[in-house]
Amino acid sequence: TCPSIAGSSGSWDVASIGWSTSAPSVAKVDSRAPGADRTAMTFSLFSVALGGALGASLRFLVATALIRDGFPVAILSVNVLGSLLMGVAVVALARAGLSHWQPFILTGVLGGFTTFSAFSLEMVLLIERGQFTIAALYAILSFSLGISGLLFGLTVMRAVS
Repeated sequence: TCPSIAGSSGSWDVASIGWSTSAPSVAKVDSRAPGADRTAMTFSLFSVALGGALGASLRFLVATALIRDGFPVAILSVNVLGSLLMGVAVVALARAGLSHWQPFILTGVLGGFTTFSAFSLEMVLLIERGQFTIAALYAILSFSLGISGLLFGLTVMRAVS
């Protein structure tokens, strides 16, 4: 078996990191309280937005400081650092019982810093669950469709102008 995200051996356990598999970026709420769902969603949305602004600003600063001609070391560095920080944050938040910070830190800050960190986390979770075929398909589709989408967008816009 693979080591779990939370650090013990065995398969990945959602409860071990306080992460809901259905909606990792939405805070858990008491559905019995009137308006609680909307309030929690609004708070999560603002947390993600603020974190995203901070993360994107950090990405700009780090990438600007590391930009070089030739090999894209700046973006590679941001992707690797973001993935490292995603791994650290997932475990640290779970161990500290701070899963309510996930929307701000994981989805917002790290998602704004690099979406590759979210991709990396999803890949590891699929692998740890033993869903190797889905993980391979996810990787192939993410890479090929992402680049295809960019190429299609470039082609359409170049043809229009």
